[in-house]
Amino acid sequence: MAFARTCAVALVGVEGVVVEVQADLEPGVAAFSLVGLADKSLSESRDRVRAAVVNSGAPWPQRKLTVGLSPAAVPKCGSGFDLAVACSVLAASERIDPRSIADVMMIGELGLDGRVRPVRGVLPAVLTAADAGYRQVVVPEQAAAEAALVPDVAVLGVRSLRQLIALLADEPVPEEPPAEEPGGRWAGPGPGWGEACPAGLLLSPGGEHPPDLAEVSGQRLARRALEVAAAGRHHLFLKGPPGAGKTMLAERLPGLLPPLTRQEALEVTAVHSVSGSLPAGRPLIDRPPYCAPHHSASMAALVGGGAGLPRPGAVSLAHHGVLFLDEAAEMSGQVLDALRQPLESGHVVVARSAGVMRMPARVLLVLAANPCPCGRHGTSAGDCDCLPGTVRRYRARLSGPLLDRVDLRVPVEPVSRAELVSGGGGGEPTAAVAARVLEARQRAGERFSGTPWRTNSEVPGHQLRTRWAPPPGALARAEHDMDRGLLTARGLDRVLRVAWTVADLAGHDRPTAGDVDAALELRTGVRRGAGIVGSLP
Repeated sequence: MAFARTCAVALVGVEGVVVEVQADLEPGVAAFSLVGLADKSLSESRDRVRAAVVNSGAPWPQRKLTVGLSPAAVPKCGSGFDLAVACSVLAASERIDPRSIADVMMIGELGLDGRVRPVRGVLPAVLTAADAGYRQVVVPEQAAAEAALVPDVAVLGVRSLRQLIALLADEPVPEEPPAEEPGGRWAGPGPGWGEACPAGLLLSPGGEHPPDLAEVSGQRLARRALEVAAAGRHHLFLKGPPGAGKTMLAERLPGLLPPLTRQEALEVTAVHSVSGSLPAGRPLIDRPPYCAPHHSASMAALVGGGAGLPRPGAVSLAHHGVLFLDEAAEMSGQVLDALRQPLESGHVVVARSAGVMRMPARVLLVLAANPCPCGRHGTSAGDCDCLPGTVRRYRARLSGPLLDRVDLRVPVEPVSRAELVSGGGGGEPTAAVAARVLEARQRAGERFSGTPWRTNSEVPGHQLRTRWAPPPGALARAEHDMDRGLLTARGLDRVLRVAWTVADLAGHDRPTAGDVDAALELRTGVRRGAGIVGSLP
């Protein structure tokens, strides 16, 4: 009896399980059995692996072959097990030394000609391997740069099974032409252990020239709300008529956010790797992502799901970035309300018959909606044709529990002719506002040092009322609004969080009554005292 083993990774979302791939050869009628709760795409690897091995010049064993995927109770799907299955079979037939692959993680799909093709989820798979103690990983050459983002792991990027056999058998490595695949991710000139990530391949979702806030005419209150939202990562609701600039404002919000930390960049890149949306030649996302799904998006598209094992949705693709829902009132109420739990917990749990997926979803949500179906209700034009009942039903599509989780609710008024022709309305550029946002984030980071929180929006209300309590009397107006039923308990906590962000932007050690008034204005739209516009730089 001949036996060999190697390892692969089974992914569910961005979480992985190490799978031991075992191959056993016994005397008997030639047959190939694959066991271990494999799905259809993985079961088809028997044909892919056999053809790849033969076309790579290696003999196929003419004996009874059983390949087991352990643990057998874990569902396994996808073509990423092909490379591990092929190497375990070759080691069992003594074409390569079984000891050379026993402690090596194999990730990759095989073509019938023996080419090694990239698969989704390489980064989270390598992270799982590193956490399990594996220090050598074999991946397709196109994904080697992505795998090399994980520290203390030697990455071997190969173009074909022939190259891998030669490397493992200590034979001359044959030359292979580079793969010509649309969207392929390149790792370097050739295979070799421990190749580093090429410099300069960093993703900026906004492109080389992201939109500048100085291009927005007027909208002083909405611009200030964007700054507060970026500084404290507060959810934002922009309501106004068509053409007022809601989408322009939302598109410029990612440019105000600080760059991602190394850990945040790995988390974001892992989600995009699983979804297959990493751009060519850019293995690491170091800027906050921006995701703006169409208003007809389904629940699976927004929060994740789909047939079989769930896939990440828009709320996960926008992790540590901005999720913009334009025409929010046109979206399904059931779909919108599915965001209530992720907004509180920072992650999504989707249960399906094939498995349970847990994906990160810590986003800055921006909602935009018209005041009525025609978009002219309450405007200076005054020519709205919508019936009062129609307006009420239209506004009710955004449920109270969802809006209660949105800290900032800002009206966006039409831009006047004078502001439009003045050449930008005298607004500040993105760089100047982003510098203040970064300074406010640093103040909050110093305050929350030693805690699990980094921004004001994450801190529980009890902690803000006790550990970081505002001065006596600062919350008087907010408490009065709560007594009148205008604020819920959650709403009061969120006003306090926004007040801390306003204080951080102003350089205050603790929120003043003016900071709380500004927070109330941003939440209710009713001007209090000097107001938030009065505090503009």
